[in-house]
This record gives sequence, C-alpha cells and structure tokens, in this order.
Amino acid sequence: MHSLGILGVGELTEKVVIGLRRSGFDGPILLSPRNADRAAMLAREHACQVLPSNQAVVDQAELVLIGVRPHSLAELAEEISLRPGQRLVSLAAGISLAQLASAFPGALCVRAMLSYAAQYNQSTVVVCPPDALTTEYLAPLGKLVVLHGEPEFELATVAACMNGWFYFLLHDLQQWLMDKGLPAAEARALVLGNLQDCVASAGQQPEYTLKALGQAIATPGTFTADGLAVLMHQPVSATWGAACEVVLDALLTRSQLAGSK
Repeated sequence: MHSLGILGVGELTEKVVIGLRRSGFDGPILLSPRNADRAAMLAREHACQVLPSNQAVVDQAELVLIGVRPHSLAELAEEISLRPGQRLVSLAAGISLAQLASAFPGALCVRAMLSYAAQYNQSTVVVCPPDALTTEYLAPLGKLVVLHGEPEFELATVAACMNGWFYFLLHDLQQWLMDKGLPAAEARALVLGNLQDCVASAGQQPEYTLKALGQAIATPGTFTADGLAVLMHQPVSATWGAACEVVLDALLTRSQLAGSK
C-alpha cells in the first residue's frame, strides 16, 4: 500500500486524513511533528504515525502532501530534501509549479486544491497538472477535476474562494427566515435543502446551462419570477464578480512577482 506523508498538519490536512480513512485507505499516513496536539489526535483516532522530523516523513513517504501556509514554504524547503522524481503535492494557494520546482529541485510537483468537505468525501478536488498517482490518492475525497494549465488552476482557486463566500449568503437567507419567525433549525434546513435541490437537479442535467435551469423555474407569473425581478434590478452578481476579480488579481500579481525574482 502506498504511503502518504503530510508536512503541515492543520485544519485542511486533518480533513484529508479523515476523508482518506473514511474511504478505506489503510496505507501508512506519516505526519510531521509540528502542531503536536493535532498530530497526536490524528495518530490516536485515525491510525497515523507522527515522525520525529519533516525529513523523516519525506524519507518514508511515496507521496508528500504539503499543507503549510505559502509564507512558510521557503523555510520548509530549507529543511527537507526530496528524492529525484518523488511526488510533491502542494495545497499552498498561489504558489506556482515553477516556484515549487525551484524550492524542491528534483521533485515531481503537482498542485491540488480541495475543501473541508474532504472529510466527508464530498469535496471538489482540483489537480494540476494531470498525475496518475496524485489522483489515485486524492480522488476518494470527492469529485475530481483535472486541469492541464495553471491559468485554469488560478481560476479554480477563485472558485474555491466562492466556497467560503457561500456560507455568508446562506447565513443571510437563514437569518431573514428567522427574523420572520421561523426557528433556526427549520430555517437552516430549508435554506440548505433548497441549495441541495438546486445542485442535484443541475448535476443531473449537464446539457442545460445554469441560467436555463433557472429560467425554467422563474416563468412569468410565478412567485419565483417576482423575486427574480428584484434581484435583477439590484444584481448581487456584480458584487460577487468584483470579489472574484480581486482574488484573481492577487493570485496573478503574486505569480508575476515570483517570476521576476
């Protein structure tokens, strides 16, 4: 069974471990010793091994997953030396393949992105570039999207930020129902249930655009159409688009600055 090494035991990599074990992965999962409390919990509850150093993890792992913050990558690179051709999968947002190759010479570098839903095996899992071993490890964590180019990956990063923004939209919708007198649990169930209905329906009808699916519901004379008219008059989408532009600009600026060094 393949062995997975994790450098940077944080919130996201914890979810990866939980999801892998839920999916039936029973190979060795080797953890770096930092963030000792979380590593100890994963060792105790999910059959992981905490090794004495980052280099020990690299030496024993077939694939190394990096979950450190982008600003900590340079420090990590000084501590470890990977084998030629060893898989290095980075979850560090905004760090390009060129930067990874420079920091970890000889490694076969791959970028990946996923969400906290990985612990339930329901995450969108984005991988760039295509790599069979990486997808073998990460595919059980959810729905796999493989991208060939980094420009597309940066757009996928923007889409991943939407994951966090959605919670605030859903909160506002729940709060409106609560303000009108609906109990919190029922309001939450209705908001999440309707979102799940939308996602399930759209997923089963890929031949239709998302707008077409909405238009089929918001037909003239319906209550849905009445509300939509208000939304179109004051389009929230413009604000969301602006937020997307800010994130994409930051990603591209970081990449350009790194390339000029």
